[in-house]
Order: sequence, then C-alpha cells, then structure tokens
Amino acid sequence: MDIEKSLIKNLTKNFEGPSFQIKFWDGEETLVGGSTPTFTLKLNKPLNKKDMALSTTLAFGEAYMDKNFEIDGDLYFALNSILQNITHFNFDFKGLPKIFHKSSKTKQKENIASHYDIGNDFYSLWLDKTMSYSCGYFKNEKDNLYDAQMNKIHHILKKLNLKEGDTLLDIGCGWGALLIEATKKYKVKGVGITLSEEQFKKFNERIEEEHLENFLEVKLMNYLDLPKLDKTFDAVVSVGMLEHVGRDHYPDFFNSVSSVLKDSGIFLLHYITSLIESPGDPWLKKYIFPGGVIPTLREIISLSAENNYHVLDVENLRLHYKNTLLHWYSNFNNNIDIIENKFDERFIRMWQLYLCACAAVFNNGICDLHQILFTKGINNSIPLTRDYMYKD
Repeated sequence: MDIEKSLIKNLTKNFEGPSFQIKFWDGEETLVGGSTPTFTLKLNKPLNKKDMALSTTLAFGEAYMDKNFEIDGDLYFALNSILQNITHFNFDFKGLPKIFHKSSKTKQKENIASHYDIGNDFYSLWLDKTMSYSCGYFKNEKDNLYDAQMNKIHHILKKLNLKEGDTLLDIGCGWGALLIEATKKYKVKGVGITLSEEQFKKFNERIEEEHLENFLEVKLMNYLDLPKLDKTFDAVVSVGMLEHVGRDHYPDFFNSVSSVLKDSGIFLLHYITSLIESPGDPWLKKYIFPGGVIPTLREIISLSAENNYHVLDVENLRLHYKNTLLHWYSNFNNNIDIIENKFDERFIRMWQLYLCACAAVFNNGICDLHQILFTKGINNSIPLTRDYMYKD
C-alpha cells in the first residue's frame, strides 16, 4: 500500500496552483501546496500501480466512475486545478493498444452510435433547444446557451457568405439546427449527412415540422461515400466532426469534400485542435469518444495546401468552448433527477467528469477550438475585409 501512496505523493509534490488535501484509504492525509486547501481528493482504495504507470487520466477516471476516487468541492474547480499540471501525468500509449485502434469505415459508425445514439431524450435534457452539440459563441457575458448556439450558427453562416439559391452541405449535421437556420435566413438548399440513427430521425422530424421538405434533406451516410452523391455544392461546412475521422483518414476527408465542392467553393471547418500530434487521452477514447483523435492546426493547414485549398480565416474559440461545457454541466445537474431514473450512477459520474474535465482542458489550453475558412482554388469574390462576418 505504501507504493501506491508514494506514486500519488510523487505525482502531486510539484503541483502548482491552488492547495488541496488528499485523504488516503487508511485515513492518512497530506496537503498539496502550502495554504488552506480549496478541495479534497478522497482515495477510498489504492489505485493499481500498473494502471497509474500506463495512464494517469485513465486510472483516476475509472476510479472516479467507480467511486474509489471522490472529490469534495467544486468538480470543475478541482479538475481545472489538477489539469494545470498535466505535464506531470503518465501516458504510455504503447501499453494501451486496444484503445488506439485505427478507425475503419465500419468502426466509425459503431463509434458514433456509442456516443450519439444514447437517445435524443437524454441530449435534450442538457443541450439548448437547437440541440447543438458543439462549441457556442458568446458575444457577451449575458448570453445564455441558446443565445451562444444561435450566435455560433449565424457566425458560421456569415463566414460562408451565402446568398439565396446557394447549395450547402453539412458533414456531420447533428440534429440539423445549422441547415435549418441557413434555409430560413438565406433560402439555400441543403443536405446534411450523419452516421447517427437518432440524429437522422430527429432531423427528418424537424424538416417536416418546419415544412422545409423542398429545401432540405438528411442522409444517413459516411463522408467517405460523398463521391457517390452525384451532387455538388457552393459551400460545405463541418462542425465538430473531424475529431471522429482518425489521423489516417484526413486525406480521405479532404478528397471527399473536394468531390462535392464546386471550384471556388467555400469550406468552413470547425473542430477541436491539439498543439502537437498525439493519440489522444486514454480515458476519453475508452469511455466517451471511441476512435476519436484531435487533429493539430498545422497538419490540417498542411493537408489543405496539398489539396489546393486557400486559407481565408482562422479563428480560435477556445474559451467559448469552456463556457459552453460549463452550461451543459449546469443543465445536466439541473436535470439530475430525470437522468438518475434513466441511467446508473457510474454513467452519471462518467458524464459529469467528462463535461467538467473538458471545460478544464479548454481553460488550460490543453486543447483549442478552431474555425478555418477555405476556398477550393481561387475565389476573388469574397469581400476584401472581414467586416462582413460581423455585420447584422
């Protein structure tokens, strides 16, 4: 037992940031930092030393899900404080081969289903009424979650410089809010593709409710099959989908976009980015996003150049995602009585940990969120300045 204690003490001895208390399974307590503790980490049983050596986040994440590890205090504050010190964590990617499998076409659908097909009723409890499951855009501190998601949608649509009669493809369209708004505001015709059965079902219902059958359609379709679509579009958008593609398939992704985007067409890519190329976090890959990989900005910019895409604009929305996640976490907890009737405690703790940890990841700059605006080849009709992106 002393070995397991030593591992944790050695891990935290050089931590910076707010002080906190650690309570071990045998009653021993230790203070990390030199001032009054702001939260307490409770270890109800020893963590396996082999698991700790393979991945700090996976070991603590599983222990938290199983209540072998608890946090007394504000969960986000504690995780944000701990993740300031992520450089002290262990990540032995070679020792975790099953988690880091390559994402085949068949596996991509399974991975998407495991997360997005939990149920529309579940997501509707804590997303806003647009059912947008991606980073919002907070223009000011008074914006609520719905405001931020509508701001994000309009921000993207302005960047696309749409006009009446244009055609728009949304790759990874989710529940359809962006395309519905694009049709209402700009009278474009659009197609959305998704691998989620639940999203496909809900988007079709929305199309009927809004009487947009002559403008919109949604397809249950892999992006790899876009060359078979036999359609071309004036603009393509993809929001929060590239993270599911897998590093080996980035060239395939660009080839698929090129197969349906008209020459001089506009492409907006909105996705989470990492500073350096990495296989990803083991806990997130095992429990939240199987097969997920976070691209870097530099590798996508490099690939875009190889495919004759010109970069018009790059914007970082990192802190907007932190705010979005904290809104989701608040909504999740506000509906905890309903969620407890649907799911077990381990699932609930997993989701609470996921939402707060991701908010802390963005707050600490472990990940960023970028929007990149491209043109396929040369397009000299785009306004000379970026003012058009911000005009009402």
